[in-house]
Amino acid sequence: MSIEGHSSAPGANVIVEHYCEHHDADGTRCKEWGGWGHSPSPAVPTRWWCFEHFPHKSYEQEQALRRKLEAAEGGKIIQ
Repeated sequence: MSIEGHSSAPGANVIVEHYCEHHDADGTRCKEWGGWGHSPSPAVPTRWWCFEHFPHKSYEQEQALRRKLEAAEGGKIIQ
């Protein structure tokens, strides 16, 4: 694979891995990928969560997650 045309700016081609920031009561951290980020402003660093722990879900997203988790408990598969 060619890297022609890629930026040569310092840090431009750095891969940043971000995992869910959720911690359980005992201090263990969620090990899921943090694909849902939120920052109140550009001056504040983005915090990342997995969808299950993302605190800024809409009501509809929350209900869809609840149905998916309930179906998983019952052995059904929902995509």
